[in-house]
Amino acid sequence: MTVYPPAVKRALKLVASLLVTLLFTWWTFRNTDLKAQWASLRSADYSYVLPYLGVLTLIHICRTLRWGCLLSGLERVPFKPLNEASGIGFMMLLVLPFRLGEFARPFLIAQRSSIRRSAAMTSVVLERITDGLLVATLLRVLLFFIPGESAGLRYVKLGSTLMFAIFGGGLAFLLFARWRHDQAVGLVRVTVGRISPGLAHKMADVVDGFVGAMRQLPDAKQLTFFFLLTLLYWGLNGAGMALLTRAFGCVGADASCQPMSLSLFQAYVVMTVLVVGLMIPAAPGMMGTFQAAMKVGLGLFLPAAVVDQSGLAYANVLWLCQTVQQIAFGLILLSIGHMSFKDIATKLDKEGEASAPTA
Repeated sequence: MTVYPPAVKRALKLVASLLVTLLFTWWTFRNTDLKAQWASLRSADYSYVLPYLGVLTLIHICRTLRWGCLLSGLERVPFKPLNEASGIGFMMLLVLPFRLGEFARPFLIAQRSSIRRSAAMTSVVLERITDGLLVATLLRVLLFFIPGESAGLRYVKLGSTLMFAIFGGGLAFLLFARWRHDQAVGLVRVTVGRISPGLAHKMADVVDGFVGAMRQLPDAKQLTFFFLLTLLYWGLNGAGMALLTRAFGCVGADASCQPMSLSLFQAYVVMTVLVVGLMIPAAPGMMGTFQAAMKVGLGLFLPAAVVDQSGLAYANVLWLCQTVQQIAFGLILLSIGHMSFKDIATKLDKEGEASAPTA
């Protein structure tokens, strides 16, 4: 087996992610009349952007506070350092390649508290599993109320099933490791060890770290707050997406404009389809996969002509609002904390290289 230097591996991954982005961008916009889409963007009512940014701010606060709930079993972190680690971490998750941003929040919170990075990383994993299971379950429930069986609907059902299997399997293994630690480590060594004993050893160390951190889960009160904030977080996401569609009602525009809107139910379906689509690895910023997933979700409710005009215009504005908000929050918090983006990214890159076999 050929072993490539880390720099070559990073270059190959970057090229692969860019190819994925280009492929999904081509598929999304291949039938789009760019002039008609530009007309939709020009005729949009951007007064709805400001309240949507307000919703995104509430979403950020919910994400930050619920992470604090998970960390409370280790240490009660004050809001200021928690918010710094959260805002900068979410920005880096968005802009750094190869999912290096996943390491940012644990790295940053370890600098602002006595919490070890491995324990903080466990909290991030538990967040991901909770969100994945919630979204996959919500999508399957909502799909029962959509009539018909189009090709797009079949793909969405398949995606939700795969998502539930991935995150459900992750949760089952963590619970098994918590219950039967030695057997879980032995299972890793027997299965992965057949391929690479060194990799199996590193994965066993990761399991040890997870199990140790899971013994310090928050109390019942904090766990209740965590789940309530999770429901509020996703509730605000869907409501915000429905709100922004009102900007594309073609009010006062010429007859060529294709109006679109989503009910609250439809917005939640599109939101869950978007989350499934964003599981596909792509270039930093989620460009391409974001628009493609939005096209699939909107296509469940809107005619193709509307999706390819106002629908994709809406998807682009939605993506831009979310991207600008996360980057702006991160840069502001970097400035307040007198931190260097380059220094943090360099340290995360080195940590990513060290953790790559077990990621």
